Order: sequence, then structure tokens, then C-alpha cells
Amino acid sequence: MSSSPIAHVRKEADGQWAEPQTLAEHLEGTAALAERFASAFESGSWGRAVGLFHDTGKAREAWQRYLATKSGYDEEACLENKPGKVDHSTPSAKLVEERFGKGIGRILAYCIAGHHAGLPDGVGSQSALAFRLQNASTEGITAGYGELVASNRPGSPPHKFDSKGLDLSLWIRMLFSSLVDADFLDTERYMEDDKQDLRGQYLSLPELLSRFNEHIARLSRAALAAENNPVNRARQRVLADCRAGAQLEPGLFSLTVPTGGGKTLSSMAFALEHAVKYGKSRVIYVIPYTSIIEQNADVFRKAVGEDQVVEHHSNLDEDDSSSKARLAAENWDAPVIVTTSVQFFESLFAAKTSRCRKLHNIANSVVILDEAQLLPAEFLEPILAAMRLLCAQYRVSFVACTATQPILEQKEGYPRFPGFAPGTIREVIADVPSLYRDLKRVEVVVPENLRIASPWEEIASRLSSVERALCVVSDRKSCRELFSLMPQGTYHLSALMCAQHRSEIIAQIKERLKDSDPIRVISTQLVEAGVDLDFPVVFRALAGLDSIAQAAGRCNREGRLNREGRLGRVEVFVAPRRAPLGMLRKAAETALRMLGEGLADPLALESFEPYFADLYWKANSLDAKGIMKLLAPQPPECDIQFRSAADSFKLIDDSAQRSILVPYGTGEMLINTLKKNGPERWLLRKLQRYAVTVYVNQFNDLLDRGSIAEVSPKVFALTCKVEYDRNVGLLIDEMPNDPAAFMAG
Repeated sequence: MSSSPIAHVRKEADGQWAEPQTLAEHLEGTAALAERFASAFESGSWGRAVGLFHDTGKAREAWQRYLATKSGYDEEACLENKPGKVDHSTPSAKLVEERFGKGIGRILAYCIAGHHAGLPDGVGSQSALAFRLQNASTEGITAGYGELVASNRPGSPPHKFDSKGLDLSLWIRMLFSSLVDADFLDTERYMEDDKQDLRGQYLSLPELLSRFNEHIARLSRAALAAENNPVNRARQRVLADCRAGAQLEPGLFSLTVPTGGGKTLSSMAFALEHAVKYGKSRVIYVIPYTSIIEQNADVFRKAVGEDQVVEHHSNLDEDDSSSKARLAAENWDAPVIVTTSVQFFESLFAAKTSRCRKLHNIANSVVILDEAQLLPAEFLEPILAAMRLLCAQYRVSFVACTATQPILEQKEGYPRFPGFAPGTIREVIADVPSLYRDLKRVEVVVPENLRIASPWEEIASRLSSVERALCVVSDRKSCRELFSLMPQGTYHLSALMCAQHRSEIIAQIKERLKDSDPIRVISTQLVEAGVDLDFPVVFRALAGLDSIAQAAGRCNREGRLNREGRLGRVEVFVAPRRAPLGMLRKAAETALRMLGEGLADPLALESFEPYFADLYWKANSLDAKGIMKLLAPQPPECDIQFRSAADSFKLIDDSAQRSILVPYGTGEMLINTLKKNGPERWLLRKLQRYAVTVYVNQFNDLLDRGSIAEVSPKVFALTCKVEYDRNVGLLIDEMPNDPAAFMAG
């Protein structure tokens, strides 16, 4: 073995041992990267310190022997029994706390102790930081590395922290991200240096803006040449306002555009212009649904280049992305990132290294929040607190982009609402009311008596009398019941169909609409966001005003009926079954109250502020899981419950749900491949397109009757083909009193 402590060893292609990476080399390499990353939020000396100290525990003889034995680098050690894992992170953390005390030392200790296992809780269990430090020893490392620690004391923190909020915990998580990414990259540089050549090498944001502007110019000329109508002219107005608004000082923005107003490309125009003017590092486009993320990413790729946009979401198919893109998804080191709300916000509160690694690259970025009205009320307080800090301390500009703006600022009469200070959010559109008037394409018809439900038979009869109509209901049981009463040839869309099945049906629907064929579609609300359909008539089961507005966005979308002197028709009806329990039910109740009190137009711009105010008031809590308390540092030893907060901050509670693979189309062949070859990452990615999510009780029913089987550890597939219908998807029983009956989507 080398006389100097070793950090990593590897074998060459010929089987010979390469020159080992010494611990000193690894610490210095990691420190240099972490310092650069943390400099994005004015914490470079802290990044350098945490990088220099993170692996000092590897200097201990016990760890050096563990490395030699585990790797086989020491041939004599290979003859010994394999030892258990030797912890190097906790001794490293204890060393900095011993040298710097429980102020600076505790901050660094959180990062160092968690750089493999994830950020720990401060107290509470044997995995908590306090317990680990109490039982760790620095013996064997102080002699060689005590002076290194003492001579690299970090400077002052970048700002004064609010001791009662998320301020300190977010800063620690950002330092942690800088360390984790630096550690990964320096290790990769030694272990897999071929990957280094695939990282980075993207065009600059000014170059992407130039490409984008050329693309937009071509689209605009083509659109206006084909049809210089009010809708296309309004979209040009939105684009012009976005370019002008991008010149405003960084901070918080709203982009309020009616559905179909061209906000996808216009918001990207704002983001690129703003990023170039103010030297931002990247654009992050956050989308609420995985069902539309791929189509939006494709729109951006056509605008700036196939290899310039990185998708990061659960449905990503490894065959559809390059090695370079997959690497960039690990740490978001690319100029344009398209991701989901779940990925973005859960990462901001995460503890795992894989989820936190990218966070430092959010600093100095432009973040577009598409469909901002879907921010979950039960997590709104911690989300807004994190956004406020990212703007104030990490140079992030946010754009809340939607047709139905939620309340994000504090309002008179709602003193406890945890929003931004009044006047903080600037609207990008110069004249929103005028834009809404110009883009009026539908009239909404509301029943006179909102207390009387219409039977499904009546709704089916009304739909059948119209040649081209879309009907949106609020749960999948209702969707199936209504579909069963419709004439042959009607389409069905719900989350009981796997993603591949839904995509194929939507493609068929678009073709039928293009050819002006008679067509009727029954769908859950999954069709309301990002699915560009255009029907002359849309029926919507009574729901929240934002849902009614989204459904209306699928009606006369291109304004073609306006040329004939008429508007599209949106008919609201009271369904036999109420909206699903939770916020969807409360949203429908709020809409019912407002309509009953005389609201003439559910799409009226001025209706959304009182609507969201009432909706948030009805929420049981805007911090239902107590995230703010878990992440507030508790005296006297700065105890922060990182892991508990991460476990609690789940936008989608998957504990009550299970996924089932279905033999739809290619899915059957992929399931057989899984059975034969076992789980491989590329295969599991592909299979996500053929999964359906059900509640646990439904899963157990299917298991009990032998309809599903475990085809790989913890992976279950449908074994009975007759239980997956090509029209409606998975055939499951949903009893009226069963929570699954209210599963939306």
C-alpha cells in the first residue's frame, strides 16, 4: 500500500492497478469544485471548507485497511475475512465540530456526516447527527488533518439568518449540494474519466437565445401568413410583452395568459431574454404533469436544438436520451432543464444525496412555474418560503405562469396568509384584462339550479346530440360510467389507462379533430393541462373555477368559431357523483357558492382572487405536515430535522398506492423481458409507460384473486389480459364508499 492515505483505487482495462488517488488529491479536488459551486450563492469559503474536510476520516488506519480489503488492492488483505462497512463520514464531521464548535462546526457537520447517507436529523434516533457524533472518534486523523481543518476556517456566512424560518436549513442544503456534486465529480474524474468528456459543452445562453429568436420569427411569419386572426395577433402581443418584461430587474413575476394564448413559448422567450440580460446560469421549466412534460420539451428542442434541453422526470426513457443528457440530469448542469413540480419542490426539501445534488445549480437561474394554480395548498407555506429565499439569497427569478393566477401575495383581510409582501410579484403582461377580452372564445352555460344533479343518462343524451364534443368529469369511476352509456366510437381517457395507451388515444383524437370527423370524448381532468385539443363544445362536471377554465381552454382554442360570428360553448353540469374528497371537493364547493351567489361568468378574470382566497381558507393547513417547524433550527445545538422533513414533504403520497404493469402493446414483450433477464435500468424506464397506479386495497384485491403476480422483486404485473380493456384500461372495482372511487385522473 501507498505510504500516503488513499481515497480511491481502480483497475485499468488490462487488469492492472492504476496509480491510486491520494486522499490529499481528492480533498483538494473536491474543495476546488465545491468552492466554485458555492460561490454562486456567495459561500465559496464554506464550500471549500466542507470539501476539504469531508473525507478526513478516510485517513484512519481502520478505513485504509477497509479500502484495501474491499477492493483487493492489498493482496494480503484479500486473504482476510471481508470486514463490515467502516464509517468515515461521522469521524470527519466530529473533527470539524471539535475544532470549530457547535456553530460553524455543526453546520459543516450536517453536510459531512450526510454526504453518503443523506442529510440526517439533528436529534431523535441512532441515525441522528447528535447520536452519531457522540459515539464517533477522531483518533487517527487529528495528527495529520487537524491542522488542515484549523487553517481553513470558513469566512462569515453570506447573510444574517432568520432563526425561525427555512433560511439556515436551505443554506445548509445548498452547501450539502455543492459538496455532494463536487465529491461525485472528483471521484468520477478519477474512476470514470471518460464521463468527464460527456459533461457540459452546451451552447451559451446568448447562443440559445439567438437560435430561439430565429425559430420564433419563422413560426410567427408562418402563423400570420396562414391566418392573421385575433388569436394569432394576441399571441404576438403576449410574446412582445414577455420580451419587454424580461428587461425588468430579477425577482418574482406572474405571467397571466388565457389558455391557448401561447404562454409556453412566450414564457421561454422571457426566461432566455432575462437570463442573458442578467447573467443567469440556466432556465428551469417546471411542469405539473409528467403527461405533458415530453411534448413541452420537444417544443423547446425544436426552438434551440435537440441536444440543448435536458428532461428530468420519472418517465424518461433511456433510449430516448443521450448519455450526455442522462449525466446532466444528475446535477442539472445544462442551460435548459425541463422537469416536474414533484422533482423540483421535493428536491428543495430532500435529504438524499441523489435528490440534493442538483440544488446548487438552481442558484442564479430563471424558474418558470407552469400552471402555478396547481401548487398544493397543503404545502403552500414551505413552498412560498423557499421561493422567497431563493429570490432573496440565491439570485433566482421565478415566473408563475397560468391562466388562473392563485394568490401568492399577502392580501388585506387575510393577515395570516404566508404569501409574499404586497407588490413583490410583477405582472409581465402589460394589460391583462384587455388580453382576456381579445381572447374570449367561449361562453359558459351554468344550470339554473346548481343543487339538482343530472343523471348520467341525461348527460349521455346531450352529448350524443352533438357531433363533436368533449366531456370532462372529476374522477375515473364517473368517466367509465358515462362512457358506458355513449354510442360506439366514443373515446375514453383516464389514468386507468397506461401512459402509452393514453398517448395513442390522444393522437387518434387529434387526427379526428383535424379531419373534422364526428368525435366525442369522455375524460377525467388529465386532459385539462397541456393537451392541445380544440372542440366546439365542452361539457364540464361542476368543479373549481380553475378546472372549469382549463376545460374551457379545450373549446374553440384557435378561435375558428369567432370567424363565423359565434363562440364555443362550455356547459357546466352537476354530476351524480360529487368531486373527489380533499382540495378538489373544496374547490367545487367554493365554485358552487360563488355561482350560487350570482357569479355570471366563471371565467371572469376578477373572480379568481376571491376564489383562491376562499379555497386556501378552507384548506386544513397550508403546512399540513409541519415542515416549517421541522426545518427551523432548535437551540441550543442547531437541531434541524432534515430527514423527517424530507420524508414528510411528498407532493404525491405514494404510500397508499401501488403500480401495476399492464400487457398493453409492447408492454407485454417488455414484461416478459423483465421476467427473463431481471431488472435493468433501461428496461424499468421503458416499463413506466406501461404502468397503472391503483390504491392499495385495489392492489390487494387483484393479488388475492390471482390477477397480478410479482414478476421481479417488488414489481407486479397483470397476468390476466382480459382485465385490461383497449377502450377503458384496467378493469377494477370501485365501490361507492371506497376511497379509490374518488381517485382523480
